[in-house]
Amino acid sequence: MLLIASTVKAQVKDSVSLKTAIDTMSVVQSIDSTYLMPNEYPANDAILDSLTIQSEVKPEMLSVERALLDSLLSPYYYIEIDSTGKNPYGREVIITPKYRMVIDEYTLDTTYVPIPKKIDYFSKRKTYGIDTIGFSNAIELVSIKRTKKAKEPVWWKHKNSIGFDLNEVAFVNWNAGGVNSVSGLFKVEFARLYEKLYTIWNNEVSARYGLNNQQNTGLIKTDDEIRVASSFGYRKDTISNWYFTAQISFRTQFTDGYSNPEDEDPISRFFAPAYFHLGVGGRYNLPEQLFSIYMSPLTLKSTYVLDEKLSNEGAFGVTPGERSRHELGILIQTKWEKEIFKNVAMVNNLDLYSDYINEFGNIDVDWILSFQFKINKLFQASFRSHVIYDDDIKTKETNEDGEVITSGARVQLKQQLGIGIIYNF
Repeated sequence: MLLIASTVKAQVKDSVSLKTAIDTMSVVQSIDSTYLMPNEYPANDAILDSLTIQSEVKPEMLSVERALLDSLLSPYYYIEIDSTGKNPYGREVIITPKYRMVIDEYTLDTTYVPIPKKIDYFSKRKTYGIDTIGFSNAIELVSIKRTKKAKEPVWWKHKNSIGFDLNEVAFVNWNAGGVNSVSGLFKVEFARLYEKLYTIWNNEVSARYGLNNQQNTGLIKTDDEIRVASSFGYRKDTISNWYFTAQISFRTQFTDGYSNPEDEDPISRFFAPAYFHLGVGGRYNLPEQLFSIYMSPLTLKSTYVLDEKLSNEGAFGVTPGERSRHELGILIQTKWEKEIFKNVAMVNNLDLYSDYINEFGNIDVDWILSFQFKINKLFQASFRSHVIYDDDIKTKETNEDGEVITSGARVQLKQQLGIGIIYNF
């Protein structure tokens, strides 16, 4: 097979004779007969330079030369002739091989693989860049606190408040007379309300304790109360405002109480008295208007007097010598909260109870009406009135002879007006 491993460039003038072209082909054949390796081929330019040039050959011989080159070399080589080349020979012949030789490293067999015409095997890759942006002001890193959203509404509502009221009266050379006094009242209130679809559960704990100190008299208690209440209600659908409700409440005091500061014997003590209510009934609740009414046709009322001296006296309606008294009757409770004016709120609590067994029709009243006047977030003025009428609590008076006379029940009234600090959380 005729094979030229490298490109052969032959520079020949237009006047080269046919014989010279034939001699050129014989030279090419002689090169192929030696089976030289590609790097052992003699220089193409040296072979072409050895060709003889005869100016007598006519230009028509160019087509004969091209036909001869095509017939001998075209199966194995690509032939290109450029007659416009500006060089000493007047034209340029480019011969490029179509195959390359491959030797198997194990069998040492020789094969010829076609050489692709395309020389560029890799396409150009486009690269993209981002220009640097300059800022006239420095960028500050800001930390953002993430807040998780609740998966469902918050069914619990809470109320916590701690307050202290202070009242003071002082006289210096006051012609109209008067007694210097200072009084203080400490109060706390905690409430937890759970309301979801068909159920409502309300829990309240409150406490109050007040003292008054008058000149030449000493300390005397002005307020003393502990209240705990819890009620649980259930309704048949989410449209109705009526709840089937069970309720429990408890009320007592912290320390001993006296009619006069100079008395030695107390008229009330811790758990003397203590009131306990347990009942079932229905509650009509309007949360938008902050109004509710509870009616229980079956309510157990228990009065406890754990002080021996007071129980022997039959205080607070218990049988002398007994520590407790139990009644079964009907209980009605209402609670209404309303903002009357801006920063003026009213809270009205009214309890009415009547015993079925003992003198049905006599109604025990426990009514608390209070007003809060908000000054700012911290200071608040308050007015509170407390009315109690209990047919079981008899009044006692001492006559001129020093005898203690027991009379009927009377209306008990207490009013308080003060200004102080209130903290809600």
